[in-house]
Amino acid sequence: MSSKLIGVGVGPGDPELVTVKGVNALRAAEVVVVPVMDTGERGRAEATVLHYVPEEKVVRVVFALNERSDRGRREAAWDAAGERVAQLLGQHATVAFATIGDPNVYSTFTYLAQTIGEAVPGTVVETVPGITAMQDLAARSGAVLTEGTEPLTLVPVTAGSAVLKDALNGPGTVVAYKFGRQAQEVAEVLRETGRIDDAVWGSALGLPEESIRPAAELDGGPLPYLSTLIAPARRDGTRGGKL
Repeated sequence: MSSKLIGVGVGPGDPELVTVKGVNALRAAEVVVVPVMDTGERGRAEATVLHYVPEEKVVRVVFALNERSDRGRREAAWDAAGERVAQLLGQHATVAFATIGDPNVYSTFTYLAQTIGEAVPGTVVETVPGITAMQDLAARSGAVLTEGTEPLTLVPVTAGSAVLKDALNGPGTVVAYKFGRQAQEVAEVLRETGRIDDAVWGSALGLPEESIRPAAELDGGPLPYLSTLIAPARRDGTRGGKL
């Protein structure tokens, strides 16, 4: 029988935000793979998983999670990680891979699934959706993501501030991910587009070091890499005004 690889979204960091289906998938799998950086520290996915499964069931696999400039190093890390997971699939019927947020939204799981599809043909690949950082930040800050016919645009700021500026010049809510290292550029773009007053940013959501602040307080200082920004759509305050 074919082995199964399940990508499980474990949310943005708060263990209480893992879905029941996600917990069941983690517990049913024979092993749970968690991605770690080559520095070896425990990441959010691993910390969340350990609330639900014993440590001896967890397998730490190194990924070049933040590597963008050295394509060769990134590809080599993906290949090595894929080889390790392929070994696990040869030994176990079901392997779960825990990823922060959702496995189909800017997730390392996407690359792993592609690698496994080529290396271990016939492997069944499934995903369990997870709560995203933008949903968690909206809930904690009171920001409304969408109303009526408003569009919602999600931008990774690693794509460049020009992409973010284009989105902010549009009509709907804009969510920016991974902007911590470019906080000053983000603040400037928000001011240029007149979107800073209602915007909010957050980091370490659901963790002891959680920070949620108005974007107007961005002073250009460095923020955690996994910071999230919500710039709500321009609204006139009338109920159902965008219907």
